[in-house]
Amino acid sequence: MPNILIMPTPLRHRPGRYREILNEAGFTPIDPPGDHRLSESDLIAAMPEIDALLAGGDPVTTRMIEVAPRLRAIARAGVGYESVDLSTATARKIPVAITPGANHASVAEQVFALLLALTRNLMVLDRSIRDGGWDRRAVRPLRGTTMGVVGLGRIGRSVVTRALAFGMRVVVFDRNQDPEFKRCHGIEYLPLNDLLAASDVVSVHLPMNDSTLGIFNREAFARMRPGALFINTARGGLVVEADLAESLTAGHLAGAGLDVMNFEPPEPDNPLLTMQNVVLSPHIGGVDSTALDDMAEQAARIVIDLYRGQWPEACVVNDELRQGWRW
Repeated sequence: MPNILIMPTPLRHRPGRYREILNEAGFTPIDPPGDHRLSESDLIAAMPEIDALLAGGDPVTTRMIEVAPRLRAIARAGVGYESVDLSTATARKIPVAITPGANHASVAEQVFALLLALTRNLMVLDRSIRDGGWDRRAVRPLRGTTMGVVGLGRIGRSVVTRALAFGMRVVVFDRNQDPEFKRCHGIEYLPLNDLLAASDVVSVHLPMNDSTLGIFNREAFARMRPGALFINTARGGLVVEADLAESLTAGHLAGAGLDVMNFEPPEPDNPLLTMQNVVLSPHIGGVDSTALDDMAEQAARIVIDLYRGQWPEACVVNDELRQGWRW
């Protein structure tokens, strides 16, 4: 029976339909001991007997792949794959797959959890009440304001529909425009610099690659409307955090909601940790209980498809391996 290593902390040693799916197909799920975030050495110890990986956000490194002679498939529970050494996997003819469509609603909900915490000043008011205060000054509305959505993939589209439900005007930046989505939802496409200048809230939904690394820097924040809010639930590397902290400290930006950071967990001296106008969450946007189950089940089915000689359309990112690939 082939072995599949269960990497994500929220899935290890826990029951789920994905385990039943794997067992029914003849796979043996392998759970590394403990419920801590796994180090590379933890994973390397298990890799020699592993035929497939059900990966999360933790790195799948060259060393891990090199010590896994039986490894034939990597399925990531999520849509980003920059944590996987794709070049090494491809050289070894190992398909790397993602689970598109499983967690976009969860991330969109996290966007508005962060945004409402900022506009309604929830974190500060909660602490104030616990300290004996009762501050009833007016807070910021969402209705009638402009949301700028940067990146219109599945997550960006989910954010658009929710922003419209809050009565917000929506402007969008994406290199590939969708006339039908624009017509149905009444959104406006803008160049990125124009979007930054027009938006009361900027929400980021770009992939992480060489062209987007650090795209939100001092210049980008300076182009944003004074008093605007910045939300990032995509990838920490899209943002130059020192520049964001500078803009917040200077009062140009009014606040930021961050589900992702450059280092996760952040370094203790990161100035963003001490700012009252910053709301943080630990990269949980895409992992509510329903999304987690959906991603795990989809990842399990991807591995099983590959094992049975079927190629999962729209899931494998190194599609060049398709021709002639065998388990």
